[in-house]
Amino acid sequence: MPEKPTPDIERLRAQLAEKERQAELAGGRERIDKQHAEGKLTARERIEKLLDTGTFVELDKLKTHRCTDFGMEGKKFPGDGVVTGYGRIDGRPVYVFAQDFTVFGGSLSGAHSEKICKIMDLAMENGAPIIGLNDSGGARIQEGVVSLAGYADIFLRNTLASGVVPQISVIMGPCAGGAVYSPAITDFILMVRERSYMFITGPDVIKAVTHEKVTKEELGGAMTHAAKSGVAHLVAADEGQALLMVREMLSYMPPNNMEDPPTRPTSDPVDRREDALKTLVPLNPNKPYDIKGLIRLVVDEGEFFEIHEHYAPNIVVGFARFGGLSTGVVANQPAHLAGCLDTHSSKKAARFIRFCDAFNIPLVTFVDVPGFLPGTEQEYSGIIKDGAKLLFAYAESTVPKVTVITRKAYGGAYDVMSSKHIRGDINLAYPTAEIAVMGPEGAVNIVFRNEIVKAKDAVQTREELVASYREMFANPYKAAELGYIDAVIYPEDTRRHIIQSLQMLRNKRQKNPSKKHGNIPL
Repeated sequence: MPEKPTPDIERLRAQLAEKERQAELAGGRERIDKQHAEGKLTARERIEKLLDTGTFVELDKLKTHRCTDFGMEGKKFPGDGVVTGYGRIDGRPVYVFAQDFTVFGGSLSGAHSEKICKIMDLAMENGAPIIGLNDSGGARIQEGVVSLAGYADIFLRNTLASGVVPQISVIMGPCAGGAVYSPAITDFILMVRERSYMFITGPDVIKAVTHEKVTKEELGGAMTHAAKSGVAHLVAADEGQALLMVREMLSYMPPNNMEDPPTRPTSDPVDRREDALKTLVPLNPNKPYDIKGLIRLVVDEGEFFEIHEHYAPNIVVGFARFGGLSTGVVANQPAHLAGCLDTHSSKKAARFIRFCDAFNIPLVTFVDVPGFLPGTEQEYSGIIKDGAKLLFAYAESTVPKVTVITRKAYGGAYDVMSSKHIRGDINLAYPTAEIAVMGPEGAVNIVFRNEIVKAKDAVQTREELVASYREMFANPYKAAELGYIDAVIYPEDTRRHIIQSLQMLRNKRQKNPSKKHGNIPL
Protein backbone atom coordinates (compact mmCIF):
# COMPACT_ATOMS: atom_id res chain seq x y z
CA MET A 1 0.00 0.00 0.00
CA PRO A 2 1.21 3.55 -0.73
CA GLU A 3 2.48 5.49 2.25
CA LYS A 4 0.20 8.10 3.75
CA PRO A 5 1.35 11.67 2.91
CA THR A 6 3.31 13.27 5.73
CA PRO A 7 2.30 16.66 7.15
CA ASP A 8 5.19 18.30 5.30
CA ILE A 9 4.03 16.91 1.96
CA GLU A 10 0.46 17.98 2.73
CA ARG A 11 1.72 21.48 3.53
CA LEU A 12 3.62 21.70 0.24
CA ARG A 13 0.63 20.45 -1.71
CA ALA A 14 -1.59 22.98 0.01
CA GLN A 15 0.88 25.72 -0.80
CA LEU A 16 0.82 24.79 -4.50
CA ALA A 17 -2.97 24.58 -4.50
CA GLU A 18 -3.22 28.05 -2.98
CA LYS A 19 -0.84 29.55 -5.55
CA GLU A 20 -2.82 27.95 -8.37
CA ARG A 21 -6.05 29.24 -6.85
CA GLN A 22 -4.62 32.77 -6.74
CA ALA A 23 -3.48 32.50 -10.37
CA GLU A 24 -6.90 31.29 -11.50
CA LEU A 25 -8.64 34.04 -9.53
CA ALA A 26 -6.51 36.53 -11.52
CA GLY A 27 -7.49 40.10 -10.60
CA GLY A 28 -10.14 38.97 -8.14
CA ARG A 29 -13.82 38.11 -8.10
CA GLU A 30 -14.92 41.74 -8.31
CA ARG A 31 -13.00 42.36 -11.52
CA ILE A 32 -14.14 39.05 -13.00
CA ASP A 33 -17.74 39.99 -12.30
CA LYS A 34 -17.16 43.36 -13.97
CA GLN A 35 -15.75 41.59 -17.02
CA HIS A 36 -18.85 39.40 -17.21
CA ALA A 37 -21.15 42.40 -16.73
CA GLU A 38 -19.60 43.96 -19.83
CA GLY A 39 -20.43 40.85 -21.86
CA LYS A 40 -16.82 39.67 -21.87
CA LEU A 41 -15.37 36.30 -20.89
CA THR A 42 -12.23 35.95 -18.80
CA ALA A 43 -8.96 34.87 -20.40
CA ARG A 44 -9.31 31.28 -19.18
CA GLU A 45 -12.96 31.05 -20.21
CA ARG A 46 -11.98 32.15 -23.71
CA ILE A 47 -9.28 29.50 -23.97
CA GLU A 48 -11.71 26.81 -22.77
CA LYS A 49 -14.20 27.78 -25.49
CA LEU A 50 -11.50 27.94 -28.16
CA LEU A 51 -9.73 24.63 -27.57
CA ASP A 52 -10.90 21.03 -27.58
CA THR A 53 -12.27 20.14 -24.13
CA GLY A 54 -9.60 19.20 -21.62
CA THR A 55 -6.61 19.75 -23.90
CA PHE A 56 -5.23 23.04 -22.54
CA VAL A 57 -1.84 22.84 -20.82
CA GLU A 58 -0.84 26.09 -19.13
CA LEU A 59 2.73 27.33 -18.90
CA ASP A 60 4.21 30.05 -16.65
CA LYS A 61 1.08 30.06 -14.51
CA LEU A 62 2.95 31.48 -11.53
CA LYS A 63 5.21 33.96 -13.32
CA THR A 64 5.11 37.55 -11.97
CA HIS A 65 6.64 40.91 -12.86
CA ARG A 66 9.93 42.17 -11.43
CA CYS A 67 9.09 45.88 -11.25
CA THR A 68 9.83 47.67 -7.95
CA ASP A 69 8.99 51.25 -8.98
CA PHE A 70 5.79 53.11 -8.07
CA GLY A 71 4.98 50.61 -5.32
CA MET A 72 4.68 47.74 -7.79
CA GLU A 73 6.66 45.36 -5.57
CA GLY A 74 3.53 45.04 -3.45
CA LYS A 75 1.19 44.47 -6.40
CA LYS A 76 1.85 41.05 -7.84
CA PHE A 77 -0.56 38.56 -9.38
CA PRO A 78 0.51 35.04 -10.46
CA GLY A 79 0.46 34.91 -14.26
CA ASP A 80 0.91 38.69 -14.57
CA GLY A 81 -2.06 39.41 -16.81
CA VAL A 82 -1.69 36.82 -19.57
CA VAL A 83 -2.57 33.12 -19.76
CA THR A 84 -0.30 31.09 -22.05
CA GLY A 85 -0.02 27.48 -23.08
CA TYR A 86 -0.90 24.91 -25.71
CA GLY A 87 -3.76 22.62 -26.60
CA ARG A 88 -5.68 21.21 -29.56
CA ILE A 89 -8.30 22.31 -32.05
CA ASP A 90 -10.00 19.45 -33.91
CA GLY A 91 -7.27 17.24 -32.52
CA ARG A 92 -4.42 19.32 -33.99
CA PRO A 93 -1.89 21.18 -31.77
CA VAL A 94 -2.02 24.97 -31.38
CA TYR A 95 -0.32 27.49 -29.13
CA VAL A 96 -2.34 30.23 -27.49
CA PHE A 97 -2.04 33.30 -25.29
CA ALA A 98 -4.95 35.22 -23.80
CA GLN A 99 -4.46 38.60 -22.16
CA ASP A 100 -6.31 39.02 -18.87
CA PHE A 101 -7.91 42.44 -18.47
CA THR A 102 -8.65 41.76 -14.78
CA VAL A 103 -4.91 42.04 -14.00
CA PHE A 104 -3.48 45.52 -14.52
CA GLY A 105 -5.95 45.99 -17.40
CA GLY A 106 -4.09 43.31 -19.37
CA SER A 107 -1.16 45.71 -19.73
CA LEU A 108 2.09 44.34 -21.07
CA SER A 109 5.11 44.05 -18.78
CA GLY A 110 8.47 42.45 -19.32
CA ALA A 111 7.26 39.22 -17.69
CA HIS A 112 4.02 39.33 -19.70
CA SER A 113 5.93 39.59 -22.99
CA GLU A 114 8.36 36.84 -21.97
CA LYS A 115 5.42 34.47 -21.51
CA ILE A 116 4.09 35.28 -24.97
CA CYS A 117 7.54 34.98 -26.56
CA LYS A 118 8.07 31.55 -24.99
CA ILE A 119 4.82 30.31 -26.56
CA MET A 120 5.72 31.78 -29.94
CA ASP A 121 9.16 30.15 -29.85
CA LEU A 122 7.60 26.77 -29.04
CA ALA A 123 5.10 27.19 -31.88
CA MET A 124 7.89 27.87 -34.35
CA GLU A 125 10.03 24.99 -33.12
CA ASN A 126 7.12 22.55 -33.28
CA GLY A 127 5.36 23.86 -36.39
CA ALA A 128 1.93 24.76 -35.04
CA PRO A 129 -0.36 27.82 -35.30
CA ILE A 130 -0.23 30.75 -32.88
CA ILE A 131 -3.51 32.23 -31.64
CA GLY A 132 -3.50 35.50 -29.71
CA LEU A 133 -6.55 36.64 -27.74
CA ASN A 134 -5.93 40.35 -27.23
CA ASP A 135 -7.55 42.37 -24.43
CA SER A 136 -5.07 44.89 -23.11
CA GLY A 137 -4.76 48.50 -22.05
CA GLY A 138 -1.34 48.66 -23.72
CA ALA A 139 2.15 49.04 -22.28
CA ARG A 140 2.47 48.93 -18.50
CA ILE A 141 3.58 52.48 -17.85
CA GLN A 142 5.24 51.64 -14.52
CA GLU A 143 7.80 49.50 -16.36
CA GLY A 144 8.75 52.15 -18.89
CA VAL A 145 11.09 51.01 -21.62
CA VAL A 146 10.98 47.40 -20.39
CA SER A 147 7.40 47.10 -21.65
CA LEU A 148 8.36 48.73 -24.95
CA ALA A 149 11.19 46.23 -25.34
CA GLY A 150 8.69 43.47 -24.64
CA TYR A 151 6.48 44.62 -27.52
CA ALA A 152 9.47 44.68 -29.86
CA ASP A 153 10.43 41.14 -28.82
CA ILE A 154 6.92 40.00 -29.82
CA PHE A 155 6.97 41.96 -33.11
CA LEU A 156 10.23 40.28 -34.09
CA ARG A 157 8.76 36.83 -33.49
CA ASN A 158 5.59 37.72 -35.40
CA THR A 159 7.76 38.69 -38.35
CA LEU A 160 9.96 35.60 -38.23
CA ALA A 161 6.92 33.34 -37.86
CA SER A 162 5.17 34.94 -40.85
CA GLY A 163 4.80 32.34 -43.59
CA VAL A 164 6.12 29.59 -41.29
CA VAL A 165 3.09 28.96 -39.04
CA PRO A 166 -0.38 30.51 -39.28
CA GLN A 167 -0.90 33.42 -36.89
CA ILE A 168 -4.40 34.52 -35.89
CA SER A 169 -5.27 37.51 -33.69
CA VAL A 170 -8.64 37.92 -31.98
CA ILE A 171 -9.30 41.40 -30.60
CA MET A 172 -11.64 40.98 -27.64
CA GLY A 173 -11.27 44.36 -25.96
CA PRO A 174 -8.95 47.36 -26.28
CA CYS A 175 -5.84 47.17 -28.45
CA ALA A 176 -4.14 50.56 -28.69
CA GLY A 177 -0.81 52.22 -29.35
CA GLY A 178 2.13 49.90 -30.01
CA ALA A 179 -0.05 46.89 -29.14
CA VAL A 180 -1.75 47.04 -32.55
CA TYR A 181 1.37 46.13 -34.49
CA SER A 182 1.57 42.53 -33.36
CA PRO A 183 -1.95 41.74 -34.68
CA ALA A 184 -1.21 43.77 -37.82
CA ILE A 185 1.72 41.48 -38.68
CA THR A 186 -0.30 38.31 -38.12
CA ASP A 187 -2.23 36.62 -40.93
CA PHE A 188 -5.80 37.28 -39.84
CA ILE A 189 -7.50 39.64 -37.40
CA LEU A 190 -10.96 38.97 -35.93
CA MET A 191 -12.87 41.64 -34.02
CA VAL A 192 -16.02 41.58 -31.90
CA ARG A 193 -18.82 44.09 -32.55
CA GLU A 194 -19.13 46.80 -29.90
CA ARG A 195 -16.61 45.02 -27.67
CA SER A 196 -13.23 45.51 -29.33
CA TYR A 197 -11.34 48.39 -30.86
CA MET A 198 -7.91 49.15 -32.32
CA PHE A 199 -6.15 52.46 -32.89
CA ILE A 200 -2.71 54.05 -32.70
CA THR A 201 -3.95 57.12 -30.82
CA GLY A 202 -7.24 57.30 -28.97
CA PRO A 203 -10.11 59.81 -29.26
CA ASP A 204 -8.77 62.06 -26.49
CA VAL A 205 -5.36 62.48 -28.12
CA ILE A 206 -6.94 63.07 -31.53
CA LYS A 207 -9.22 65.73 -30.07
CA ALA A 208 -6.29 67.48 -28.40
CA VAL A 209 -4.07 67.42 -31.49
CA THR A 210 -6.43 67.74 -34.47
CA HIS A 211 -9.63 68.95 -32.71
CA GLU A 212 -11.58 66.07 -34.28
CA LYS A 213 -14.36 64.55 -32.18
CA VAL A 214 -14.72 60.81 -32.62
CA THR A 215 -15.87 57.90 -30.47
CA LYS A 216 -13.83 54.75 -29.86
CA GLU A 217 -16.28 52.77 -31.99
CA GLU A 218 -16.13 55.24 -34.87
CA LEU A 219 -12.35 55.47 -34.68
CA GLY A 220 -11.39 51.84 -34.24
CA GLY A 221 -14.43 49.62 -33.82
CA ALA A 222 -14.96 46.30 -35.55
CA MET A 223 -16.96 47.58 -38.53
CA THR A 224 -14.66 50.58 -38.99
CA HIS A 225 -11.71 48.24 -39.48
CA ALA A 226 -13.71 45.63 -41.39
CA ALA A 227 -15.23 48.02 -43.95
CA LYS A 228 -13.07 51.16 -44.05
CA SER A 229 -9.45 50.45 -43.13
CA GLY A 230 -9.39 46.75 -44.03
CA VAL A 231 -7.42 46.00 -40.86
CA ALA A 232 -9.97 43.44 -39.63
CA HIS A 233 -10.65 40.36 -41.74
CA LEU A 234 -13.65 39.01 -39.83
CA VAL A 235 -16.30 40.45 -37.51
CA ALA A 236 -18.16 38.43 -34.89
CA ALA A 237 -21.39 39.27 -33.10
CA ASP A 238 -19.95 38.10 -29.77
CA GLU A 239 -16.92 36.40 -28.29
CA GLY A 240 -18.34 32.91 -28.66
CA GLN A 241 -18.85 33.37 -32.38
CA ALA A 242 -15.34 34.82 -32.76
CA LEU A 243 -13.78 31.73 -31.18
CA LEU A 244 -15.87 29.40 -33.35
CA MET A 245 -14.68 31.36 -36.41
CA VAL A 246 -11.07 30.72 -35.40
CA ARG A 247 -11.74 27.00 -35.15
CA GLU A 248 -13.44 26.93 -38.55
CA MET A 249 -10.74 29.01 -40.24
CA LEU A 250 -7.97 26.75 -38.92
CA SER A 251 -9.74 23.74 -40.44
CA TYR A 252 -8.66 25.00 -43.88
CA MET A 253 -4.99 25.50 -42.96
CA PRO A 254 -2.00 23.21 -42.53
CA PRO A 255 -0.18 23.58 -39.20
CA ASN A 256 2.93 24.98 -40.88
CA ASN A 257 4.52 25.77 -44.24
CA MET A 258 6.09 22.33 -44.62
CA GLU A 259 2.81 20.42 -44.67
CA ASP A 260 -0.06 20.17 -47.13
CA PRO A 261 -3.47 21.65 -46.39
CA PRO A 262 -5.96 19.31 -44.72
CA THR A 263 -8.52 17.28 -46.61
CA ARG A 264 -11.99 16.42 -45.40
CA PRO A 265 -14.08 13.49 -46.63
CA THR A 266 -17.11 14.64 -48.60
CA SER A 267 -20.21 12.98 -49.98
CA ASP A 268 -20.63 15.78 -52.54
CA PRO A 269 -20.03 14.10 -55.94
CA VAL A 270 -16.96 15.27 -57.84
CA ASP A 271 -18.90 15.23 -61.11
CA ARG A 272 -21.98 17.02 -59.77
CA ARG A 273 -23.52 19.16 -62.52
CA GLU A 274 -25.31 22.41 -61.71
CA ASP A 275 -27.96 23.31 -64.26
CA ALA A 276 -28.40 26.69 -62.55
CA LEU A 277 -24.99 27.66 -63.94
CA LYS A 278 -26.29 27.43 -67.51
CA THR A 279 -28.01 30.81 -67.08
CA LEU A 280 -26.33 32.34 -64.02
CA VAL A 281 -23.90 34.44 -66.09
CA PRO A 282 -25.99 36.89 -68.18
CA LEU A 283 -25.37 37.15 -71.91
CA ASN A 284 -25.63 40.92 -71.58
CA PRO A 285 -22.06 41.91 -70.59
CA ASN A 286 -23.35 44.96 -68.72
CA LYS A 287 -25.77 43.05 -66.49
CA PRO A 288 -24.46 42.28 -62.97
CA TYR A 289 -24.74 38.98 -61.09
CA ASP A 290 -23.50 37.70 -57.73
CA ILE A 291 -20.28 35.70 -58.07
CA LYS A 292 -20.79 34.27 -54.57
CA GLY A 293 -23.79 32.37 -55.92
CA LEU A 294 -21.53 30.73 -58.48
CA ILE A 295 -18.89 29.89 -55.87
CA ARG A 296 -21.40 28.22 -53.54
CA LEU A 297 -22.79 26.14 -56.40
CA VAL A 298 -19.43 24.55 -57.21
CA VAL A 299 -17.68 24.09 -53.84
CA ASP A 300 -18.21 21.12 -51.50
CA GLU A 301 -21.61 21.26 -49.74
CA GLY A 302 -21.94 24.93 -50.72
CA GLU A 303 -19.65 25.95 -47.84
CA PHE A 304 -17.62 29.10 -48.45
CA PHE A 305 -15.70 30.78 -45.61
CA GLU A 306 -15.37 34.36 -46.81
CA ILE A 307 -12.51 36.59 -45.66
CA HIS A 308 -12.68 40.42 -45.68
CA GLU A 309 -16.38 40.37 -46.65
CA HIS A 310 -17.01 44.03 -45.84
CA TYR A 311 -13.83 45.49 -47.40
CA ALA A 312 -13.37 46.07 -51.14
CA PRO A 313 -16.47 44.01 -52.07
CA ASN A 314 -15.59 44.25 -55.79
CA ILE A 315 -13.37 41.24 -55.17
CA VAL A 316 -14.23 38.16 -53.11
CA VAL A 317 -11.70 35.99 -51.26
CA GLY A 318 -12.09 33.07 -48.91
CA PHE A 319 -11.63 29.37 -48.21
CA ALA A 320 -13.61 26.44 -49.59
CA ARG A 321 -13.11 22.77 -50.43
CA PHE A 322 -13.14 21.00 -53.78
CA GLY A 323 -13.37 17.24 -53.55
CA GLY A 324 -12.37 17.53 -49.89
CA LEU A 325 -9.23 19.58 -50.61
CA SER A 326 -8.82 22.91 -48.82
CA THR A 327 -8.57 25.69 -51.42
CA GLY A 328 -8.29 29.47 -51.56
CA VAL A 329 -10.85 31.21 -53.77
CA VAL A 330 -10.40 34.62 -55.43
CA ALA A 331 -13.19 36.07 -57.58
CA ASN A 332 -14.12 39.36 -59.21
CA GLN A 333 -17.56 40.52 -58.09
CA PRO A 334 -19.64 41.93 -61.01
CA ALA A 335 -22.33 42.98 -58.52
CA HIS A 336 -20.04 45.72 -57.16
CA LEU A 337 -18.23 48.30 -59.32
CA ALA A 338 -18.80 45.85 -62.20
CA GLY A 339 -15.94 43.78 -60.76
CA CYS A 340 -13.30 46.40 -61.57
CA LEU A 341 -9.96 46.15 -59.82
CA ASP A 342 -9.04 49.14 -57.68
CA THR A 343 -6.45 49.96 -55.01
CA HIS A 344 -8.31 48.30 -52.14
CA SER A 345 -9.37 45.13 -53.95
CA SER A 346 -5.86 44.63 -55.36
CA LYS A 347 -4.28 44.76 -51.90
CA LYS A 348 -7.00 42.60 -50.38
CA ALA A 349 -6.56 39.83 -52.94
CA ALA A 350 -2.77 40.06 -53.03
CA ARG A 351 -2.39 39.45 -49.32
CA PHE A 352 -4.80 36.52 -49.37
CA ILE A 353 -2.98 34.97 -52.33
CA ARG A 354 0.36 35.27 -50.57
CA PHE A 355 -1.05 33.60 -47.46
CA CYS A 356 -2.34 30.68 -49.50
CA ASP A 357 0.97 30.36 -51.34
CA ALA A 358 2.96 30.43 -48.09
CA PHE A 359 0.91 27.54 -46.71
CA ASN A 360 0.59 25.38 -49.83
CA ILE A 361 -3.13 26.06 -50.32
CA PRO A 362 -4.15 25.82 -54.01
CA LEU A 363 -5.88 28.79 -55.62
CA VAL A 364 -9.04 28.83 -57.72
CA THR A 365 -9.74 32.16 -59.46
CA PHE A 366 -13.04 33.20 -61.05
CA VAL A 367 -12.56 36.06 -63.52
CA ASP A 368 -15.09 38.63 -64.64
CA VAL A 369 -13.19 41.89 -64.80
CA PRO A 370 -13.66 44.81 -67.20
CA GLY A 371 -10.33 46.33 -66.16
CA PHE A 372 -8.90 48.67 -63.55
CA LEU A 373 -11.19 51.33 -62.13
CA PRO A 374 -10.52 54.63 -63.96
CA GLY A 375 -10.33 58.06 -62.34
CA THR A 376 -8.02 60.60 -60.75
CA GLU A 377 -8.75 59.27 -57.25
CA GLN A 378 -7.44 55.85 -58.22
CA GLU A 379 -4.37 57.22 -59.97
CA TYR A 380 -3.54 59.50 -57.04
CA SER A 381 -4.11 56.61 -54.61
CA GLY A 382 -1.50 54.52 -56.39
CA ILE A 383 -3.47 52.05 -58.49
CA ILE A 384 -0.30 51.40 -60.51
CA LYS A 385 1.56 50.29 -57.41
CA ASP A 386 -1.37 48.46 -55.82
CA GLY A 387 -2.37 46.70 -59.02
CA ALA A 388 1.25 45.57 -59.26
CA LYS A 389 0.93 44.00 -55.80
CA LEU A 390 -1.78 41.67 -57.12
CA LEU A 391 0.24 40.89 -60.23
CA PHE A 392 3.31 40.19 -58.10
CA ALA A 393 1.38 37.93 -55.73
CA TYR A 394 -0.02 35.75 -58.52
CA ALA A 395 3.26 35.66 -60.45
CA GLU A 396 5.42 34.57 -57.51
CA SER A 397 2.98 31.97 -56.17
CA THR A 398 3.93 28.37 -56.87
CA VAL A 399 0.84 26.54 -55.56
CA PRO A 400 -1.56 24.90 -58.03
CA LYS A 401 -3.61 27.62 -59.74
CA VAL A 402 -6.87 27.01 -61.63
CA THR A 403 -8.54 29.95 -63.38
CA VAL A 404 -12.10 30.12 -64.74
CA ILE A 405 -13.06 33.11 -66.92
CA THR A 406 -16.83 33.44 -66.68
CA ARG A 407 -17.28 36.60 -68.74
CA LYS A 408 -15.09 39.68 -69.13
CA ALA A 409 -11.32 39.55 -69.05
CA TYR A 410 -10.16 42.84 -70.53
CA GLY A 411 -6.79 44.52 -70.86
CA GLY A 412 -4.15 44.35 -68.17
CA ALA A 413 -6.71 42.94 -65.76
CA TYR A 414 -6.82 39.78 -67.89
CA ASP A 415 -3.06 39.40 -67.41
CA VAL A 416 -3.20 40.07 -63.68
CA MET A 417 -5.99 37.64 -62.77
CA SER A 418 -3.95 34.43 -62.78
CA SER A 419 -3.57 34.23 -66.54
CA LYS A 420 -1.53 31.56 -68.27
CA HIS A 421 1.22 34.14 -68.82
CA ILE A 422 1.92 34.53 -65.09
CA ARG A 423 1.99 30.79 -64.43
CA GLY A 424 -1.68 29.93 -64.17
CA ASP A 425 -1.64 26.12 -64.44
CA ILE A 426 -5.07 25.39 -65.86
CA ASN A 427 -7.06 28.20 -67.47
CA LEU A 428 -10.67 27.54 -68.39
CA ALA A 429 -13.38 29.74 -69.91
CA TYR A 430 -17.13 29.73 -70.32
CA PRO A 431 -18.63 30.26 -73.80
CA THR A 432 -19.73 33.68 -72.45
CA ALA A 433 -16.10 34.72 -71.88
CA GLU A 434 -14.84 37.87 -73.59
CA ILE A 435 -11.04 37.99 -73.68
CA ALA A 436 -9.77 41.13 -75.36
CA VAL A 437 -7.67 44.25 -74.95
CA MET A 438 -10.85 46.18 -74.17
CA GLY A 439 -14.61 46.01 -74.62
CA PRO A 440 -16.00 46.03 -78.18
CA GLU A 441 -17.43 49.54 -77.85
CA GLY A 442 -14.14 51.08 -76.76
CA ALA A 443 -12.12 49.09 -79.29
CA VAL A 444 -14.32 50.13 -82.22
CA ASN A 445 -14.10 53.79 -81.21
CA ILE A 446 -10.31 53.60 -81.49
CA VAL A 447 -9.75 51.18 -84.36
CA PHE A 448 -12.53 52.43 -86.65
CA ARG A 449 -12.64 56.08 -85.67
CA ASN A 450 -12.17 57.38 -89.21
CA GLU A 451 -14.66 54.94 -90.75
CA ILE A 452 -17.34 55.97 -88.25
CA VAL A 453 -16.74 59.68 -88.83
CA LYS A 454 -16.99 59.27 -92.64
CA ALA A 455 -20.05 57.00 -92.58
CA LYS A 456 -23.43 58.32 -93.73
CA ASP A 457 -25.15 56.67 -90.78
CA ALA A 458 -22.52 56.77 -88.05
CA VAL A 459 -24.75 55.11 -85.44
CA GLN A 460 -25.63 52.12 -87.62
CA THR A 461 -22.06 51.75 -88.85
CA ARG A 462 -20.78 51.78 -85.29
CA GLU A 463 -23.30 49.15 -84.20
CA GLU A 464 -22.32 46.89 -87.09
CA LEU A 465 -18.63 47.27 -86.30
CA VAL A 466 -19.23 46.54 -82.60
CA ALA A 467 -21.17 43.38 -83.49
CA SER A 468 -18.42 42.30 -85.89
CA TYR A 469 -15.68 42.94 -83.31
CA ARG A 470 -17.60 41.07 -80.63
CA GLU A 471 -18.05 38.08 -82.94
CA MET A 472 -14.39 38.05 -83.92
CA PHE A 473 -12.54 39.01 -80.74
CA ALA A 474 -14.84 39.25 -77.67
CA ASN A 475 -15.03 35.51 -77.11
CA PRO A 476 -12.80 32.78 -75.66
CA TYR A 477 -11.86 31.14 -78.94
CA LYS A 478 -8.97 33.32 -80.07
CA ALA A 479 -7.29 32.75 -76.71
CA ALA A 480 -8.06 29.02 -76.94
CA GLU A 481 -6.54 28.84 -80.42
CA LEU A 482 -3.34 30.33 -79.01
CA GLY A 483 -3.28 27.93 -76.04
CA TYR A 484 -3.85 30.71 -73.52
CA ILE A 485 -7.06 28.94 -72.53
CA ASP A 486 -6.78 25.19 -71.94
CA ALA A 487 -10.46 24.48 -72.51
CA VAL A 488 -13.77 26.20 -73.11
CA ILE A 489 -16.21 24.43 -70.81
CA TYR A 490 -19.94 24.18 -70.23
CA PRO A 491 -20.73 26.17 -67.06
CA GLU A 492 -22.71 23.34 -65.50
CA ASP A 493 -19.53 21.20 -65.51
CA THR A 494 -17.43 23.77 -63.64
CA ARG A 495 -17.09 21.73 -60.44
CA ARG A 496 -15.88 18.62 -62.25
CA HIS A 497 -13.29 20.54 -64.28
CA ILE A 498 -11.91 22.36 -61.23
CA ILE A 499 -11.61 19.18 -59.14
CA GLN A 500 -10.02 17.23 -62.00
CA SER A 501 -7.50 20.03 -62.45
CA LEU A 502 -6.66 20.22 -58.75
CA GLN A 503 -6.26 16.45 -58.55
CA MET A 504 -3.94 16.51 -61.58
CA LEU A 505 -1.88 19.30 -59.97
CA ARG A 506 -1.71 17.61 -56.55
CA ASN A 507 2.00 16.82 -56.86
CA LYS A 508 2.99 20.07 -58.59
CA ARG A 509 6.53 21.21 -57.78
CA GLN A 510 7.66 24.67 -58.84
CA LYS A 511 10.38 26.89 -57.43
CA ASN A 512 11.26 30.54 -57.78
CA PRO A 513 14.86 31.70 -58.39
CA SER A 514 17.09 31.53 -55.33
CA LYS A 515 17.10 34.89 -53.54
CA LYS A 516 16.79 36.43 -50.11
CA HIS A 517 13.31 37.73 -50.95
CA GLY A 518 11.58 39.70 -53.66
CA ASN A 519 10.78 43.39 -53.40
CA ILE A 520 6.99 43.52 -53.72
CA PRO A 521 5.77 47.07 -54.56
CA LEU A 522 4.51 47.95 -51.07
